Amino acid sequence: MSPLAPLLRILLLLGLVCSVLAGADFYKVLGVKRSATDAEIKKSYRKLSKKYHPDKNPDEAAKAKFLEVGHAYEALSDPESRKIYDRFGEEGLKQQQGQGGGFHDPFDVFRNAFGGGNQQRRGQNMIAEMEVDLESIYKGDTMTFSIAHKAICESCDGTGARSEKDIVDCPVCEGRGIRLVRHQLGPGIFQQVQMHCDVCGGRGRKIKHVCSECKGHRIVQTTSELILHIDRGMPEGAEVLFEGEADESPDLPAGDVIVRVRSRRKEGGFVRKESNLYWQETLTVAEALLGFKRTVMGLDGHEIVLSRSGVTQPGFVQTVKGEGLPVYHESGHGDLFVEYSVVLPSTISSSARSSLQSVFNYHPDETTKHTEL
Repeated sequence: MSPLAPLLRILLLLGLVCSVLAGADFYKVLGVKRSATDAEIKKSYRKLSKKYHPDKNPDEAAKAKFLEVGHAYEALSDPESRKIYDRFGEEGLKQQQGQGGGFHDPFDVFRNAFGGGNQQRRGQNMIAEMEVDLESIYKGDTMTFSIAHKAICESCDGTGARSEKDIVDCPVCEGRGIRLVRHQLGPGIFQQVQMHCDVCGGRGRKIKHVCSECKGHRIVQTTSELILHIDRGMPEGAEVLFEGEADESPDLPAGDVIVRVRSRRKEGGFVRKESNLYWQETLTVAEALLGFKRTVMGLDGHEIVLSRSGVTQPGFVQTVKGEGLPVYHESGHGDLFVEYSVVLPSTISSSARSSLQSVFNYHPDETTKHTEL
Protein backbone atom coordinates (compact mmCIF):
# COMPACT_ATOMS: atom_id res chain seq x y z
CA MET A 1 0.00 0.00 0.00
CA SER A 2 1.30 3.47 -0.83
CA PRO A 3 2.31 5.56 2.26
CA LEU A 4 0.13 8.34 0.85
CA ALA A 5 -3.04 6.23 0.86
CA PRO A 6 -4.04 6.88 4.52
CA LEU A 7 -3.42 10.59 4.03
CA LEU A 8 -5.56 10.63 0.88
CA ARG A 9 -8.39 8.86 2.70
CA ILE A 10 -8.24 11.43 5.50
CA LEU A 11 -8.29 14.32 3.03
CA LEU A 12 -11.21 12.75 1.18
CA LEU A 13 -13.12 12.32 4.45
CA LEU A 14 -12.42 15.93 5.48
CA GLY A 15 -13.62 17.15 2.09
CA LEU A 16 -16.83 15.16 2.44
CA VAL A 17 -17.42 16.55 5.94
CA CYS A 18 -16.85 20.12 4.74
CA SER A 19 -19.29 19.63 1.88
CA VAL A 20 -21.90 18.30 4.33
CA LEU A 21 -21.40 21.25 6.67
CA ALA A 22 -21.51 23.73 3.78
CA GLY A 23 -24.88 22.49 2.59
CA ALA A 24 -28.25 23.40 4.06
CA ASP A 25 -29.32 21.56 7.20
CA PHE A 26 -32.72 20.28 6.12
CA TYR A 27 -33.63 19.28 9.66
CA LYS A 28 -33.04 22.84 10.88
CA VAL A 29 -34.96 24.20 7.91
CA LEU A 30 -37.98 22.19 9.01
CA GLY A 31 -37.35 22.80 12.69
CA VAL A 32 -37.19 19.10 13.64
CA LYS A 33 -34.63 16.82 15.26
CA ARG A 34 -32.57 14.38 13.19
CA SER A 35 -34.45 11.58 14.95
CA ALA A 36 -37.84 13.01 13.89
CA THR A 37 -40.46 10.56 12.65
CA ASP A 38 -42.04 10.80 9.20
CA ALA A 39 -45.20 12.14 10.82
CA GLU A 40 -43.27 14.87 12.65
CA ILE A 41 -41.47 15.90 9.45
CA LYS A 42 -44.72 16.08 7.52
CA LYS A 43 -46.47 18.00 10.29
CA SER A 44 -43.70 20.59 10.41
CA TYR A 45 -43.62 20.95 6.63
CA ARG A 46 -47.38 21.45 6.41
CA LYS A 47 -47.19 24.21 8.99
CA LEU A 48 -44.21 26.03 7.42
CA SER A 49 -45.33 25.67 3.81
CA LYS A 50 -48.72 27.20 4.59
CA LYS A 51 -47.02 30.04 6.47
CA TYR A 52 -44.67 30.94 3.60
CA HIS A 53 -46.92 30.06 0.65
CA PRO A 54 -46.97 32.89 -1.96
CA ASP A 55 -50.77 33.02 -1.75
CA LYS A 56 -50.39 34.21 1.84
CA ASN A 57 -47.04 35.96 1.82
CA PRO A 58 -45.83 37.87 -1.27
CA ASP A 59 -42.50 38.85 0.28
CA GLU A 60 -39.50 37.64 -1.74
CA ALA A 61 -37.82 36.29 1.39
CA ALA A 62 -40.98 34.26 2.15
CA LYS A 63 -41.00 32.85 -1.39
CA ALA A 64 -37.40 31.75 -0.97
CA LYS A 65 -38.31 30.15 2.36
CA PHE A 66 -41.22 28.31 0.70
CA LEU A 67 -38.79 26.82 -1.85
CA GLU A 68 -36.31 25.93 0.91
CA VAL A 69 -38.80 24.06 3.09
CA GLY A 70 -40.13 22.31 -0.03
CA HIS A 71 -36.67 21.00 -0.92
CA ALA A 72 -36.02 19.98 2.68
CA TYR A 73 -39.29 18.10 2.94
CA GLU A 74 -38.84 16.37 -0.40
CA ALA A 75 -35.41 15.14 0.68
CA LEU A 76 -36.47 13.95 4.15
CA SER A 77 -39.91 12.55 3.31
CA ASP A 78 -38.47 9.91 0.98
CA PRO A 79 -36.76 7.12 2.99
CA GLU A 80 -34.06 6.51 0.37
CA SER A 81 -33.09 10.15 -0.13
CA ARG A 82 -33.15 10.71 3.64
CA LYS A 83 -30.61 7.91 4.10
CA ILE A 84 -28.36 9.50 1.48
CA TYR A 85 -28.72 12.91 3.07
CA ASP A 86 -27.98 11.59 6.56
CA ARG A 87 -24.77 9.97 5.31
CA PHE A 88 -23.48 12.41 2.71
CA GLY A 89 -25.50 15.60 3.16
CA GLU A 90 -26.80 17.78 0.35
CA GLU A 91 -23.78 17.03 -1.81
CA GLY A 92 -24.76 13.38 -1.84
CA LEU A 93 -28.25 14.29 -2.98
CA LYS A 94 -26.81 16.45 -5.76
CA GLN A 95 -24.82 13.50 -7.00
CA GLN A 96 -27.98 11.40 -6.96
CA GLN A 97 -29.76 14.11 -8.90
CA GLY A 98 -27.02 14.02 -11.48
CA GLN A 99 -27.90 10.37 -12.01
CA GLY A 100 -31.51 11.03 -12.90
CA GLY A 101 -32.95 12.32 -9.65
CA GLY A 102 -33.55 15.96 -8.72
CA PHE A 103 -35.88 18.22 -6.86
CA HIS A 104 -39.39 18.63 -8.15
CA ASP A 105 -41.58 21.71 -8.44
CA PRO A 106 -42.12 22.89 -4.82
CA PHE A 107 -45.76 23.54 -5.63
CA ASP A 108 -46.16 19.89 -6.65
CA VAL A 109 -44.53 18.89 -3.38
CA PHE A 110 -47.04 21.12 -1.58
CA ARG A 111 -50.00 19.50 -3.35
CA ASN A 112 -48.76 16.01 -2.57
CA ALA A 113 -48.19 16.84 1.09
CA PHE A 114 -51.76 18.08 1.38
CA GLY A 115 -53.22 15.17 -0.58
CA GLY A 116 -53.89 17.09 -3.79
CA GLY A 117 -51.28 15.50 -6.02
CA ASN A 118 -53.48 12.67 -7.25
CA GLN A 119 -56.95 12.18 -8.65
CA GLN A 120 -58.64 11.07 -5.47
CA ARG A 121 -61.82 12.70 -4.25
CA ARG A 122 -61.28 16.12 -2.71
CA GLY A 123 -63.18 18.38 -0.36
CA GLN A 124 -65.64 20.93 -1.65
CA ASN A 125 -64.43 24.17 -3.18
CA MET A 126 -65.31 27.49 -1.57
CA ILE A 127 -66.51 30.28 -3.86
CA ALA A 128 -66.33 33.91 -2.76
CA GLU A 129 -67.49 37.06 -4.53
CA MET A 130 -65.25 40.09 -4.07
CA GLU A 131 -65.98 43.65 -5.18
CA VAL A 132 -63.00 45.88 -5.89
CA ASP A 133 -62.79 49.53 -6.88
CA LEU A 134 -62.39 50.37 -10.55
CA GLU A 135 -59.23 52.25 -9.59
CA SER A 136 -57.66 48.92 -8.60
CA ILE A 137 -58.64 47.31 -11.90
CA TYR A 138 -57.32 50.34 -13.81
CA LYS A 139 -53.92 50.49 -12.10
CA GLY A 140 -53.54 46.90 -10.85
CA ASP A 141 -53.44 46.19 -7.15
CA THR A 142 -52.74 43.68 -4.40
CA MET A 143 -55.05 43.24 -1.45
CA THR A 144 -55.21 40.94 1.54
CA PHE A 145 -58.47 39.34 2.63
CA SER A 146 -59.46 36.88 5.34
CA ILE A 147 -61.38 33.66 4.91
CA ALA A 148 -62.82 31.47 7.67
CA HIS A 149 -62.39 27.74 7.16
CA LYS A 150 -61.76 24.44 8.93
CA ALA A 151 -58.17 23.32 9.42
CA ILE A 152 -56.56 20.11 10.62
CA CYS A 153 -55.70 20.45 14.29
CA GLU A 154 -51.98 21.10 14.61
CA SER A 155 -51.82 19.87 18.19
CA CYS A 156 -52.76 16.30 17.26
CA ASP A 157 -52.08 16.49 13.50
CA GLY A 158 -55.65 15.46 12.83
CA THR A 159 -55.70 12.29 14.91
CA GLY A 160 -58.04 13.70 17.55
CA ALA A 161 -55.96 12.03 20.27
CA ARG A 162 -53.86 13.49 23.05
CA SER A 163 -50.92 11.34 21.91
CA GLU A 164 -50.20 8.42 19.61
CA LYS A 165 -50.43 6.05 22.58
CA ASP A 166 -54.06 7.11 23.07
CA ILE A 167 -55.03 5.61 19.69
CA VAL A 168 -55.91 1.92 20.14
CA ASP A 169 -57.71 -0.79 18.20
CA CYS A 170 -61.47 -0.73 18.59
CA PRO A 171 -62.40 -3.52 21.02
CA VAL A 172 -65.67 -4.24 19.20
CA CYS A 173 -64.38 -4.74 15.65
CA GLU A 174 -60.82 -5.54 16.75
CA GLY A 175 -59.36 -2.89 14.44
CA ARG A 176 -61.10 -4.12 11.28
CA GLY A 177 -63.58 -1.26 11.02
CA ILE A 178 -66.36 -3.72 10.22
CA ARG A 179 -68.24 -6.27 12.22
CA LEU A 180 -70.58 -9.14 11.52
CA VAL A 181 -74.14 -8.90 12.78
CA ARG A 182 -76.43 -11.93 12.89
CA HIS A 183 -80.15 -11.46 12.29
CA GLN A 184 -82.81 -14.13 12.82
CA LEU A 185 -85.23 -14.10 9.90
CA GLY A 186 -87.38 -16.93 11.16
CA PRO A 187 -87.31 -20.17 13.12
CA GLY A 188 -83.89 -21.66 12.48
CA ILE A 189 -83.15 -19.09 9.73
CA PHE A 190 -80.33 -16.63 10.32
CA GLN A 191 -78.67 -14.01 8.15
CA GLN A 192 -75.17 -12.72 8.75
CA VAL A 193 -74.60 -9.12 7.62
CA GLN A 194 -71.32 -7.24 7.40
CA MET A 195 -71.57 -3.58 8.43
CA HIS A 196 -69.42 -0.67 9.49
CA CYS A 197 -68.57 -0.70 13.14
CA ASP A 198 -70.80 1.91 14.78
CA VAL A 199 -68.50 2.17 17.80
CA CYS A 200 -65.42 3.45 15.93
CA GLY A 201 -67.24 4.79 12.86
CA GLY A 202 -65.61 2.23 10.60
CA ARG A 203 -62.07 3.48 11.29
CA GLY A 204 -61.02 0.48 13.35
CA ARG A 205 -59.41 2.72 15.94
CA LYS A 206 -60.59 4.34 19.15
CA ILE A 207 -59.25 7.22 21.20
CA LYS A 208 -58.72 6.79 24.93
CA HIS A 209 -57.96 10.47 25.63
CA VAL A 210 -58.97 13.17 23.17
CA CYS A 211 -56.86 16.14 22.08
CA SER A 212 -57.41 19.14 24.37
CA GLU A 213 -57.33 21.54 21.40
CA CYS A 214 -59.89 20.02 19.02
CA LYS A 215 -61.74 17.90 21.63
CA GLY A 216 -61.39 14.85 19.43
CA HIS A 217 -62.98 16.45 16.34
CA ARG A 218 -59.61 16.42 14.52
CA ILE A 219 -60.31 19.84 12.97
CA VAL A 220 -60.56 23.37 14.32
CA GLN A 221 -62.15 26.56 13.03
CA THR A 222 -59.59 29.10 11.91
CA THR A 223 -59.08 32.16 9.72
CA SER A 224 -56.47 32.50 7.00
CA GLU A 225 -55.25 35.58 5.18
CA LEU A 226 -54.86 35.28 1.41
CA ILE A 227 -53.41 37.76 -1.07
CA LEU A 228 -55.39 38.67 -4.16
CA HIS A 229 -53.44 40.01 -7.12
CA ILE A 230 -55.57 42.19 -9.39
CA ASP A 231 -54.21 42.51 -12.91
CA ARG A 232 -54.71 45.69 -14.91
CA GLY A 233 -57.95 45.47 -16.87
CA MET A 234 -58.98 42.20 -15.17
CA PRO A 235 -62.30 41.06 -16.76
CA GLU A 236 -65.56 41.31 -14.88
CA GLY A 237 -66.21 38.08 -13.00
CA ALA A 238 -62.65 36.80 -13.44
CA GLU A 239 -61.86 33.85 -11.16
CA VAL A 240 -58.68 33.64 -9.09
CA LEU A 241 -57.80 30.19 -7.74
CA PHE A 242 -56.22 29.58 -4.34
CA GLU A 243 -55.32 25.91 -4.43
CA GLY A 244 -55.99 23.79 -1.35
CA GLU A 245 -57.18 26.71 0.82
CA ALA A 246 -60.75 25.52 1.47
CA ASP A 247 -61.89 23.41 4.42
CA GLU A 248 -59.33 20.80 5.47
CA SER A 249 -60.14 17.28 6.56
CA PRO A 250 -58.00 14.38 7.78
CA ASP A 251 -59.88 12.13 5.36
CA LEU A 252 -59.92 14.26 2.19
CA PRO A 253 -57.54 16.71 0.53
CA ALA A 254 -58.75 20.29 0.87
CA GLY A 255 -60.64 21.85 -2.01
CA ASP A 256 -59.80 25.23 -3.54
CA VAL A 257 -60.91 28.74 -2.77
CA ILE A 258 -62.22 30.46 -5.90
CA VAL A 259 -62.57 34.24 -5.77
CA ARG A 260 -64.75 35.93 -8.39
CA VAL A 261 -63.70 39.54 -8.88
CA ARG A 262 -66.26 42.19 -9.79
CA SER A 263 -66.06 45.97 -9.97
CA ARG A 264 -67.75 47.97 -7.24
CA ARG A 265 -70.48 50.34 -8.42
CA LYS A 266 -70.26 53.87 -7.04
CA GLU A 267 -73.11 56.34 -7.36
CA GLY A 268 -72.04 59.08 -9.75
CA GLY A 269 -68.86 57.23 -10.69
CA PHE A 270 -67.55 55.43 -13.74
CA VAL A 271 -69.34 52.33 -15.02
CA ARG A 272 -67.45 49.68 -16.99
CA LYS A 273 -68.47 47.52 -19.90
CA GLU A 274 -65.58 45.25 -20.83
CA SER A 275 -62.66 47.63 -21.48
CA ASN A 276 -64.84 50.71 -21.98
CA LEU A 277 -65.96 53.23 -19.35
CA TYR A 278 -69.21 55.21 -19.17
CA TRP A 279 -69.68 58.58 -17.49
CA GLN A 280 -72.64 60.91 -17.07
CA GLU A 281 -72.06 64.67 -17.18
CA THR A 282 -74.68 67.33 -16.45
CA LEU A 283 -74.59 70.70 -18.27
CA THR A 284 -76.29 73.99 -17.68
CA VAL A 285 -78.54 75.47 -20.37
CA ALA A 286 -75.84 77.97 -21.24
CA GLU A 287 -73.20 75.24 -21.63
CA ALA A 288 -75.55 73.12 -23.71
CA LEU A 289 -76.25 76.02 -26.06
CA LEU A 290 -72.94 77.85 -26.17
CA GLY A 291 -70.32 75.15 -25.55
CA PHE A 292 -68.15 74.26 -22.58
CA LYS A 293 -64.83 72.95 -21.35
CA ARG A 294 -64.67 70.70 -18.29
CA THR A 295 -62.27 68.22 -16.72
CA VAL A 296 -63.02 64.82 -15.19
CA MET A 297 -60.57 63.05 -12.87
CA GLY A 298 -59.51 59.73 -14.38
CA LEU A 299 -59.17 56.51 -12.40
CA ASP A 300 -55.43 56.98 -12.07
CA GLY A 301 -55.71 60.67 -11.11
CA HIS A 302 -54.99 62.28 -14.49
CA GLU A 303 -57.35 64.92 -15.91
CA ILE A 304 -59.61 64.08 -18.84
CA VAL A 305 -60.71 67.18 -20.77
CA LEU A 306 -64.32 67.29 -22.03
CA SER A 307 -65.16 70.11 -24.42
CA ARG A 308 -67.65 71.11 -27.13
CA SER A 309 -68.13 74.36 -29.00
CA GLY A 310 -71.57 73.76 -30.50
CA VAL A 311 -74.99 72.85 -29.17
CA THR A 312 -75.14 69.70 -27.05
CA GLN A 313 -78.47 67.91 -27.07
CA PRO A 314 -79.66 66.10 -23.92
CA GLY A 315 -78.73 62.42 -24.24
CA PHE A 316 -75.84 63.11 -26.63
CA VAL A 317 -72.96 60.64 -26.17
CA GLN A 318 -69.41 61.78 -26.78
CA THR A 319 -66.59 59.25 -27.37
CA VAL A 320 -63.18 59.97 -25.88
CA LYS A 321 -60.69 57.57 -27.45
CA GLY A 322 -58.24 55.66 -25.26
CA GLU A 323 -59.61 56.85 -21.91
CA GLY A 324 -61.17 53.54 -20.88
CA LEU A 325 -59.68 50.65 -18.93
CA PRO A 326 -56.46 48.91 -19.96
CA VAL A 327 -57.14 46.04 -22.34
CA TYR A 328 -56.51 42.84 -20.35
CA HIS A 329 -53.14 41.23 -21.18
CA GLU A 330 -52.81 43.49 -24.25
CA SER A 331 -51.54 46.97 -24.99
CA GLY A 332 -53.79 50.00 -25.23
CA HIS A 333 -57.00 51.12 -23.54
CA GLY A 334 -60.70 51.04 -24.26
CA ASP A 335 -62.75 54.21 -24.81
CA LEU A 336 -64.67 56.54 -22.54
CA PHE A 337 -68.31 57.28 -23.44
CA VAL A 338 -69.76 60.44 -21.91
CA GLU A 339 -73.53 60.92 -21.89
CA TYR A 340 -74.72 64.50 -21.38
CA SER A 341 -77.84 65.71 -19.69
CA VAL A 342 -79.06 69.29 -19.33
CA VAL A 343 -80.45 70.73 -16.13
CA LEU A 344 -82.95 73.60 -16.41
CA PRO A 345 -83.17 76.39 -13.83
CA SER A 346 -86.12 76.14 -11.45
CA THR A 347 -86.98 79.84 -11.98
CA ILE A 348 -85.87 82.74 -14.21
CA SER A 349 -86.07 86.48 -13.71
CA SER A 350 -88.47 88.65 -15.68
CA SER A 351 -85.58 90.30 -17.54
CA ALA A 352 -84.13 86.94 -18.50
CA ARG A 353 -87.56 85.82 -19.63
CA SER A 354 -87.94 88.90 -21.84
CA SER A 355 -84.50 88.29 -23.35
CA LEU A 356 -85.32 84.69 -24.15
CA GLN A 357 -88.63 85.67 -25.74
CA SER A 358 -86.76 88.10 -27.91
CA VAL A 359 -84.03 85.63 -28.88
CA PHE A 360 -86.42 82.83 -29.73
CA ASN A 361 -89.18 85.12 -30.99
CA TYR A 362 -91.54 83.18 -28.80
CA HIS A 363 -94.45 84.61 -26.84
CA PRO A 364 -96.53 81.84 -25.23
CA ASP A 365 -99.42 84.16 -24.38
CA GLU A 366 -99.88 84.97 -28.07
CA THR A 367 -99.24 81.55 -29.50
CA THR A 368 -101.68 78.67 -29.52
CA LYS A 369 -100.37 75.31 -30.60
CA HIS A 370 -102.88 72.76 -31.88
CA THR A 371 -102.09 69.12 -31.43
CA GLU A 372 -103.96 66.56 -33.46
CA LEU A 373 -104.64 63.23 -31.78
